[in-house]
Amino acid sequence: METGFRQEFYTQLPTSPVRRVNDTPAQRTSANSNDSSNDNKTSEQEAAAIRREEQRLVQQLAARDREVRAHEAAHIAVGRQYVVSGPSYTYQQGPDGRSYAIGGEVQLDVAEEAEAQATLDKAETVRRAALAPVEPSAQDRQVAARASQLAAQARLSIAMERREEIQGDRSSAGSEQSGAAQAFSSSERPDDVALQVNEYV
Repeated sequence: METGFRQEFYTQLPTSPVRRVNDTPAQRTSANSNDSSNDNKTSEQEAAAIRREEQRLVQQLAARDREVRAHEAAHIAVGRQYVVSGPSYTYQQGPDGRSYAIGGEVQLDVAEEAEAQATLDKAETVRRAALAPVEPSAQDRQVAARASQLAAQARLSIAMERREEIQGDRSSAGSEQSGAAQAFSSSERPDDVALQVNEYV
């Protein structure tokens, strides 16, 4: 099932400090010294802010990676026998250089089987597999809806098959009764029948 999700992260760097101009040499020397000190403090603050932002992004990516893998694992756990391929993942590289899964997909076989009962069993399993994750995606719900339609068609086919069997049994029973009646009438002679009737008069 596709869990289509992609999120891009950006880090906005602070702007450079503004320097004073048109000062005397002594003022410029003092200002340069102060600016240098301020620059160092600003650089350290910027570096600390960037590290904090990178840590936050890594935590978000790691959480998303766990969520995606659990999502696809839920599909496989329920519909394993009908898994065609997967899981396959879409990755995004984090600030730490590692690749994190931000999307995944498992493909399930939803083709109709040769027998209606087998199709029904399959459709019900696929539907459960599609809705197995804690938060099914829109694609998951579409697969579940398709499986429900397939199950409904299979139930209809099963009902029709049973109706035909019942009608066939009734026709066969009627033919047997008709044959038995004909056999009875042909085995008795008219005189015998009359005799039997007269005995009970």
